[in-house]
Amino acid sequence: MGPFQEGNEYEVYFWAALELEKSGIARIHEEEKVDAAKLNKIQWTERIQSPGQISKLPENFYPKVRRYLKNLKQEIVKDPEKVREFERVRQLAQDIVNSRMKKIISIASAPAQTENALRNLADEEKFLYEKLFKLICQWKTQIIEQQEGRR
Repeated sequence: MGPFQEGNEYEVYFWAALELEKSGIARIHEEEKVDAAKLNKIQWTERIQSPGQISKLPENFYPKVRRYLKNLKQEIVKDPEKVREFERVRQLAQDIVNSRMKKIISIASAPAQTENALRNLADEEKFLYEKLFKLICQWKTQIIEQQEGRR
């Protein structure tokens, strides 16, 4: 990697940024962090929407949530009072994942969606949608062919 010039911002893989930060070469700068308040708002938004409606998540939402949980877990070692906060944040994250997963399953069970309909899905969710859609289509085809074969 490199060469880097002091004072400039560079975009690198997160694992590389961690190594550069550990060695004192760089400082990690994330524009938009995820915290308990943001997770609470996202969870509330997901709950009030209709089953077919899915909101846009902050960019790199899932990696940010994983990092946030990892950091909270590390803080528990220093401050056991953080256990309650960690559990609350973990539950919020799980609720968001479950809510969005139900919506993705519902969307994948319907006829093929346009790119516009899928625009609010995170990259990880688009991957899940594509796999589910393909699997559900194959399953429907097999079920219909098996039914026709019995006649």
